[in-house]
Amino acid sequence: MNHRIVSAVGALIFTFSLAAKDKEVWTATLAPPQETFTNIGRNDFFILEPGYQLVLRGKEDGKPHDLVINVLKETKTIDGVETRVVEERETSDGKLIEVSRNYFAVGTESRHVYYFGEDVDMYRRGKITSHEGSWQAGVKGAKPGIIMPGNVRVGDKYYQEQAPKQARDRAENVSTNETVKTPGGTFEHCLKVKETTPLESGTEYKFHAPGIGLVQEGDLKLASHGFLKD
Repeated sequence: MNHRIVSAVGALIFTFSLAAKDKEVWTATLAPPQETFTNIGRNDFFILEPGYQLVLRGKEDGKPHDLVINVLKETKTIDGVETRVVEERETSDGKLIEVSRNYFAVGTESRHVYYFGEDVDMYRRGKITSHEGSWQAGVKGAKPGIIMPGNVRVGDKYYQEQAPKQARDRAENVSTNETVKTPGGTFEHCLKVKETTPLESGTEYKFHAPGIGLVQEGDLKLASHGFLKD
């Protein structure tokens, strides 16, 4: 477990104006403070502890689609911070289409879960075709984002990814009183998050259950969760 003080953007408020035709202004209300980090921990809606697994299933483009998320024992130092590796594996119709290794750390004071980047392998017919979406804090002006706030407030807006021209995912907390029915159970008082990016059009909604984490992403819903046995 590694702790290190990292200067972030403090209380600066970020703004981004969409294309003129939209005349919409998106303004972040939550920015990373200066604090120390640890690579093991959790908050109300995110578990960053080795061995924890989430499995989501559903259909995309009419085909069975699986998303398996594993918090690994492995760590990686990104921009001077020892982060925890979280692997996501996506399959479509039983075929591997993407593997991403995401790098997270928890703020010891705020309990924010910070996103320090990811390495992405895109697959087609069993072969890697690209690394689209890869980025790391400290490279080409990229900075850590907040993947899940420690204190969730409806209306808060924040950047999950801060990699200029590469990854600019941003989130807005819409509700904390959603009920989500999944094959893995029915969950109440879920957090609903609206996700967008200025790099492309479209909106995605994700739902996170207290003490569980992600339970729905688009049409994918939780099938199972828990700690894997060694």
